Amino acid sequence: MAGHRQSKKRRYIAWGAVGVVVAAGAGIAAQTSMAATGWPAQKTFTGRAFDTCTAPSLSAMKAWNTGYYGAVAVYVGGKNRGCAQPNLTASWVKSVNSLGWKIIPIYVGAQPPCQTGSSPEKLTAATAASLGAKDAADAVAKASALRMKAGSPVYLDMEAYDIKNKACNDAVLTYVRSFTKTLRAKTYRAGYYGFTSSSAKAVATAADKKDLPGNLWYALYDKKDTTTADWPWGAGQFTPHSRGHQYMVNSKETRGGVTLTVDRDSWDAPVAIIG
Repeated sequence: MAGHRQSKKRRYIAWGAVGVVVAAGAGIAAQTSMAATGWPAQKTFTGRAFDTCTAPSLSAMKAWNTGYYGAVAVYVGGKNRGCAQPNLTASWVKSVNSLGWKIIPIYVGAQPPCQTGSSPEKLTAATAASLGAKDAADAVAKASALRMKAGSPVYLDMEAYDIKNKACNDAVLTYVRSFTKTLRAKTYRAGYYGFTSSSAKAVATAADKKDLPGNLWYALYDKKDTTTADWPWGAGQFTPHSRGHQYMVNSKETRGGVTLTVDRDSWDAPVAIIG
């Protein structure tokens, strides 16, 4: 999410250092291990979605309710969340949902120790497991307070980093596994956002798939509205209905007389269950 998860300055530094591509490898195994008796049925949306740094006003969401987009991604929490969220309340979620919008929750958790730039919260090898559990518990609390019920996904936002740095990559995967396990223990589905050349690739190509997220939102800025045609990994990975693709960023668009700058997403994956 260009310029939205982090400050624009930090995002541009990350892009220049690493590039953009994502991966999926844990999909089937991870989802199978997660699917326990008593889990709420997954709520899936297939179509176009968008995300912005700050959740738009309710009036903007009404204006944009033209049928072109059907889902909106919102930043529910995390110490590295880059923008204030004056509009994002339980009332907003209820109202937007009543308009027919599907909602995709994002949580900007701790970032890699080797990541270029500064972040308010960074993980280390020593803190990765405990921070993962702490942040996941906070993500569930934040999502729940916004009327996003058990069975909803939370997409952990991991920005670009040098995945060839083994110590750094191992620490990140420890954090992600801990975050995922804690989400599932609280009956929330685990999702993950990252770049196809770095953070998502690390998850997709990990030799050990245990406790990795079952839903992958990959950033590949090829302007292709698809979750299949440009998928860089095995066709059976992260299926069925477990992929999102951020394919364009900083798109200035006017719908219903209201102009917003958004990132465009092609979606075929879980969305929040609102209640």
